[in-house]
Order: sequence, then C-alpha cells, then structure tokens
Amino acid sequence: MQNLGEIAQRIQVSLEEKDTVREIAIKSSRAIIRMSGTVVHGMHKGQDGEALLVEAIDEAHRLRSVLSEHLDIWHSGIVQDALQEVAEAAILNAIVHGQELPDPEYLGMPEASYLMGMADTIGELRRFALESLRRGDTPAAEGYLDIMEELFLVIMGFDYPDAMVSIRRKQDIARSVLEKTRGDVSLAVSGERLRTRLAELERRL
Repeated sequence: MQNLGEIAQRIQVSLEEKDTVREIAIKSSRAIIRMSGTVVHGMHKGQDGEALLVEAIDEAHRLRSVLSEHLDIWHSGIVQDALQEVAEAAILNAIVHGQELPDPEYLGMPEASYLMGMADTIGELRRFALESLRRGDTPAAEGYLDIMEELFLVIMGFDYPDAMVSIRRKQDIARSVLEKTRGDVSLAVSGERLRTRLAELERRL
C-alpha cells in the first residue's frame, strides 16, 4: 500500500490533463460551429465567406492535433458536431462556387463526419433552390435539385450500423427534403410552361 498515494497522484494528474483538454475541445468546437454557421448564413445572402471558412478549417486541424492523444474526446458528440458543421459549410461553398468538393483529409476530419456533413448539405441546397424559385430563376433551381439528387444517391449508398456512422436519420430527412424540393421545382416548371402556352395563345388571337 506504500504506492497508493503515488498511483492516486498519477491518476489525478492524468484526469486534470484530460479535463483541461476537454475544455479546450469544447471551446474550439463551439468556435468551429459558430464560424461554419456564419459562412453558410452568409452564402445565402451572397456574401464571401472564404476567409472565415479557411479559419474554421484551420481550427479543425488544430483541434485534431490537440486531441491526437485523446481520441475519446475527438470522437465525442460536440467535436463530431463541429466537424460536421465545417464539412457542410465547405461542401456547400464548393458547390455554390462551382468548385471541386474538398477532401475529408483537407478538412482535417474522419470520413464519417464528412459524410454526415454532406447529408446536411442537401437541406441547405433546398434553401438555395427555393431562393432561386422566388427570383423566378427556375433553371437555377433545377440545377440545385440535380445536385441534391446526386448527393442523395451517394449518401444512400452507405448502409452501416449506427456505431460506425449514424446516418440513417439524416438519410430519412434528406429523402423528405428532396421530395419536397422536387415537388416545388416541378410545380414551378409546370407554371412556366402554362404561362408560355397562354402567351402564345394570346399572340395568335
């Protein structure tokens, strides 16, 4: 029992270190979520969020470095939520600007987090499609719908246990969002065709 105090002290030091790292991870994750949300919100307003997106990606890399010896925290809920948010922002940014999609390694995250962020991107693309319809730009809305369908087909190709990637709920949400958007775009296209036919009839009269 002579070494009891030494063992207890080592445990305490280890736990204090983990608690400090955990607090850093929480603060960093919140910053990533905040920056990513600002980037997405700005894109809907036509603002350039490239610089802030780069900052969020850099923060994700720093967080991965800090947690390299604390993988339990790295795979914890708030950290993974943050990584999904920056993945969504980066993927959406690439799509809106007609760029190649960023690689998960470039974003500093596991493939599963990237996949979850991709699933969430479908919902944001619906907003772009609806904004296009409100402007009367049906072709742009159809373009966003095509991308949504492409992303949906990709995420539906992943059928793994929730312990590996909890994507089933997001798949269900994406399916619902896609169906609603398809209906909205189809209605707009039909309306345009009707208006075109009516205009032709008026010209003939």
